Amino acid sequence: MNILIKSAHIIDSKSDHNGKVMDVLIENGTIKSIKSKITPDKNVKVIESENLHISNGWVDMQVSFCDPGFEHKEDIENGIKVASHSGYTGVAVVSSTNPTIHSKAEVLYIKNKTAHSIVDVYPIGTLSHKLEGQDISEMYDMKLAGAVAFSDDKKSIGNAGLLMRALLYAQNFDGLIITHCDEKTISNDGKMNEGVVSTQLGLKGIPALAEELMVDRNIFLAEYTNAAIHIANISTKKSVDLIRQAKAKGLKVTASANIYSIALDESLLTGFDSNYKLNPPLRTKEDVEAIKKGVSEGIIDVISCDHRPQDIESKDIEFDYASNGMIGLETAFGLLNTNKGKLKLSTIIDAITIHPRKILKLKESRIAEGEIANITLFNPEIEWVFEKKHILSKSSNTPFLGIKFKGKAIGIINNKQSSLNKG
Repeated sequence: MNILIKSAHIIDSKSDHNGKVMDVLIENGTIKSIKSKITPDKNVKVIESENLHISNGWVDMQVSFCDPGFEHKEDIENGIKVASHSGYTGVAVVSSTNPTIHSKAEVLYIKNKTAHSIVDVYPIGTLSHKLEGQDISEMYDMKLAGAVAFSDDKKSIGNAGLLMRALLYAQNFDGLIITHCDEKTISNDGKMNEGVVSTQLGLKGIPALAEELMVDRNIFLAEYTNAAIHIANISTKKSVDLIRQAKAKGLKVTASANIYSIALDESLLTGFDSNYKLNPPLRTKEDVEAIKKGVSEGIIDVISCDHRPQDIESKDIEFDYASNGMIGLETAFGLLNTNKGKLKLSTIIDAITIHPRKILKLKESRIAEGEIANITLFNPEIEWVFEKKHILSKSSNTPFLGIKFKGKAIGIINNKQSSLNKG
């Protein structure tokens, strides 16, 4: 595979070429040359595009491919196509499948099924056995098999002792614990953020306290055990403040927020569109601005799309009974870039490239001569309307049909393979 990328704006804060417009020659999967102008040979595929930008390959720390067990919603093979088309060269898949990813066998199932793919797929094993919240899973065996982290996905760990023991145990083999924060006795099967809008709509609210109380507890446990912890799905201003305080104390705490928590707020629920029913729920405009500020200050390290395919039977029903989640890969960059506010493009790129790799302890990627080519190509200025033809997932639970976005992935290069989007 020999490729020449012409006149590309390089966005890579760890590269000497950051911010420059350069030609990039890739030979046999390795970046051979980066110069202001390179004349292509006959056997080189040339990639040219208006306002072409390139960065390290995008990585998402939280996607659901529903495989095994829920392949009618999505499967691994199709999920890889969706991720590739959306600009992602790496995705970490959540553990809430059927069976759950709770042992070496399930980790190897994913690893074997995704071997030699253009998209690197990283299994996240369960923290508790079968997501039951009672006993620690076979974390060490899963780590040896290729699991990059351990989490009960959107099932918050109510048992503080279990989480404490998991944090202590994982240190023996450099394992990463990821937690979702929701005190169920407070959220109590709520349907949306508790506040003025929930009162107006007559929907049962989920207090921000349900998240914040668990964030605080998990930080305390990380401090007590001197362990690394990643807190996912941050959605409130107070949660950002708690993580800011933890980092100021030097604790080994990292955090991520979902794109919809940066781009959308609770006012969108006035139409009772169940595609906006999410976990965590859409919060207030003040919370949204706090999340953006947290990303800009480096308090929130990572931005995830939280791709959650749901079949029509799970979404096209009364709001109270609809399942949480929306598909997120296809609209990820467009939604984020369109609603970034004062967030810098370079900050966004760091949050979907450098930081997730560092937290998951993946091989570092750089746009530099001699490095393996792991690259996303995109245009941050192009405007486009999201239409049904853009839905590549098996499921179509998205509220964004007919919405205009600014910014789009053009293609990816990874594992000696390339994929370019058509239109």
